[in-house]
Amino acid sequence: MRRRALPALFLSAPAVAQGFAFLPPEAALALLRPGGLNLYLRHAITDRSQVDTGRRGDRAGQRNLSAEGIAQARALGEAFRRHAIPVAEVLSSEVFRARDTAELAFGAERVRVERDLIADDYTPGDAAADARAVSRRLAQPVAGGHRVMVGHIVPLGMVLGRPLAQAEFPEGSFGVFRPLGARWEFAGFVRAEALVTG
Repeated sequence: MRRRALPALFLSAPAVAQGFAFLPPEAALALLRPGGLNLYLRHAITDRSQVDTGRRGDRAGQRNLSAEGIAQARALGEAFRRHAIPVAEVLSSEVFRARDTAELAFGAERVRVERDLIADDYTPGDAAADARAVSRRLAQPVAGGHRVMVGHIVPLGMVLGRPLAQAEFPEGSFGVFRPLGARWEFAGFVRAEALVTG
């Protein structure tokens, strides 16, 4: 499916540096163990041979997790448990690759599908409005652990104010946000490997 051009949006954010850094494993764990953050997790590794039609509810017409992605999602969930990283709630896009990632990592019974976490090219939809809703949620405080939101690369780029390259936000990685009520503060990205192999 052809991706439509999207506007860059600066949403409830402080100034963001041009480059986005990956947090070193030790720093990531120190930041994650206490809880209280919003984590925007990009779905796990997908099968790039599959064509994504942008049709809701059509698994055969979506790019799904590969065998490597299924293993990555399970390993991420195990890493959260092994490192005692607390999770208060898990929200997911309805797109199967995101929902499958959330369910494999954290358990299907914990996952709540949220409309605004959808990929930008799924119709009908309003990508800019969805990005604004995600930005507002990133600013909302969370108690009892972290809020994990499983979504897609383009919407997070809109939230951060510019498109993200695949190398900046690879599948299975996540962005860390400190909720400040009226706005959020971006702390950096964490690679899946930083937790899985740490």
